[in-house]
Amino acid sequence: MRFTKSIPNMFTLGNLFCGFLSIGFAAEGEYNNAAILILIGMMLDSMDGRLARMLKADSSLGKELDSLADIVTFGVAPSFLVYYTYLNQLGKLGIMVAGLFPLFGAYRLARFNISSTKSSLNYFIGVPITAAGGILALLTLFGNFIPNVITTVVFTGLCFLMVSRIRIPSFKEIPLPKYGTIVTLFIGCLLFVIYKGTYKQFPYLIYIATPLYIAYLAYRFVKKKNSKEELE
Repeated sequence: MRFTKSIPNMFTLGNLFCGFLSIGFAAEGEYNNAAILILIGMMLDSMDGRLARMLKADSSLGKELDSLADIVTFGVAPSFLVYYTYLNQLGKLGIMVAGLFPLFGAYRLARFNISSTKSSLNYFIGVPITAAGGILALLTLFGNFIPNVITTVVFTGLCFLMVSRIRIPSFKEIPLPKYGTIVTLFIGCLLFVIYKGTYKQFPYLIYIATPLYIAYLAYRFVKKKNSKEELE
């Protein structure tokens, strides 16, 4: 029983480890690997909360651990990735600008954690840090096709959108994990990379994570559909 209740936390720690590895890959100049690991972290992040509810393993520890993992994987890791790929040309100013992203992200997470449960069911106040980090990872993954100025503008915009008061629909009623749309884009990116014949540059973990996550999506969709049929 104790092992079952610790499973969601294992996914959260896996998310955190992906963020750590992403920073390491970015420092080594393997930017595609770093971006992919952030997206894998998104997969794990979208699963830990639902697994906790399925296993009735919700806990204050899990919630705090989730926030700490998010600030590393979707705050610190993307900021390092953007710094090494775009902002390093600005020297010390570049690292200072890159540091704004996790600062705004940390504020966004803290504000979300103290927000009322009722409002968070229907919408988010400001762009979630997970989505913001995933967008930066995708921009970096396709950096050869996107001008640097666009990435810089998006980076700056996301910083302020995270702490804005704009209401972002949560889409929690959709029978997919809350970040299913971005993960679908990720799967499309993976197919594109394989098509271009550069798949050998990516970590083997992606070939494990992707089919497992697709199976998870299918399970959630079928379960949601069966539940609706039983109610009818």
